[in-house]
Amino acid sequence: MEHDFTPVIKDILTRYFANKADDLFDKSSLLQYINLKTVSATRGSKARSSFANLYAIFVLVEDYIKHGYHKKGDYSKYDGAQFSILFKRQRELPFGGKLQNHGLNDRLNGEFRKYFPQVDAQPILRVVETKRYWINEKLIALSLGRKTFNIAEAIIEIINTYASTKQASFTGFIKTCAQLHDISKQKNEKVEEFVLGLLAPNVDARIFEIVSYAILKYFYHDQTVYFGFQLDDLEKSPLILYKTGRTNANDGGIDFVMQPLGRFFQVTETLDVRKYFLDIDKIERYPITFVIKSSESTEALITKLRVGAERQYSVKAIVEKYMACIEEIINIPILQERFRSGVAQGYLSSIMNEIVLQSKVEFNYEELDDEDDENEDE
Repeated sequence: MEHDFTPVIKDILTRYFANKADDLFDKSSLLQYINLKTVSATRGSKARSSFANLYAIFVLVEDYIKHGYHKKGDYSKYDGAQFSILFKRQRELPFGGKLQNHGLNDRLNGEFRKYFPQVDAQPILRVVETKRYWINEKLIALSLGRKTFNIAEAIIEIINTYASTKQASFTGFIKTCAQLHDISKQKNEKVEEFVLGLLAPNVDARIFEIVSYAILKYFYHDQTVYFGFQLDDLEKSPLILYKTGRTNANDGGIDFVMQPLGRFFQVTETLDVRKYFLDIDKIERYPITFVIKSSESTEALITKLRVGAERQYSVKAIVEKYMACIEEIINIPILQERFRSGVAQGYLSSIMNEIVLQSKVEFNYEELDDEDDENEDE
């Protein structure tokens, strides 16, 4: 697979291995896997970054180099790296602050096997009882003819370069958000165009979730309901939408919850009916609103879900029970309409501020500019 970052990988290999670079790239399943996982390098902040599995490789190869095994020594006699040290190290890397342990455990190996079922070796070796980990040296010490080439240092540079490229992209995204927020009162059309550009089927799931939340938060926030135990003693309550956790965390949680109605919202980019019904089962078949990253009409989306449900469940009563739990479908056109409604009510600046805030939290960015630090000596 060739993509925009592939020449960067090959350039790095060429600096290390000269005319053997292409042969090593072709022979190394690990390099080809890294190539697959770096496809988003030049696709801006909207593309999924895949840091979890890449950083699992990175910290193990880094440990391998730290102990000098890329040059000499019998790695098979190494006691292995401690999980706690590896886990701490990956969280020190750019965008790694909130990574979980999945990559270091079986997620990397599982995905590698999916892409390369013909390869017997897997990237990570570990002893669960002792929590010791090794990179599989068979994947980084490659033989070409009579000579062995160790690609460990090249792997570190490739992943570092990828992270730097993504960091520049995300920094640009955050700065653009901040700039547009500052000028929103003067040039609303440009800001609106920017936000609408983030509501598209090809955007990264995390960006889409952030923008969806910002739009829906200000769509609902001035709507009110009345609660009480007596008709003559009702309390007026505004609708408040809460974001319940990090985006794309694979933690089984519900993305947004609305108070005081207790409505649940789940953001998704798939039409796999099993995923929808799994979400419904998680909350004991409580009604749920799905925010779908699709431009198809809500009618078409409902039809596809029903067809998928009927394919999976032959009993009509089961199908109807699940379908009845879908409280509402919110697609991209509906989000666009609700965004324009928010803009018309004067909430553009607030929506942009929320996007900036949530983006900084998601991508572990501190404030981009600290004028107080720059001026503290004055």
